[in-house]
Amino acid sequence: MKKPNSEQPQLDKFKEAARELEADEDEARWEVRLKKVVKHKPAPEKPTDS
Repeated sequence: MKKPNSEQPQLDKFKEAARELEADEDEARWEVRLKKVVKHKPAPEKPTDS
C-alpha cells in the first residue's frame, strides 16, 4: 500500500485504498450484496387496548 500523501483529500485516500484492495465499484452489485446482509426492522407492535 502506498504511503498516504497529507495533501490528498480524505475521500481520494479512501478511493485509492479501495482500488488497491480491488473493491467493487458497481452500485448494482453493491445493492444486491447489501440486501443479503441488511434486514428490515420489523414494524413495532401496536399495544392492544384492554
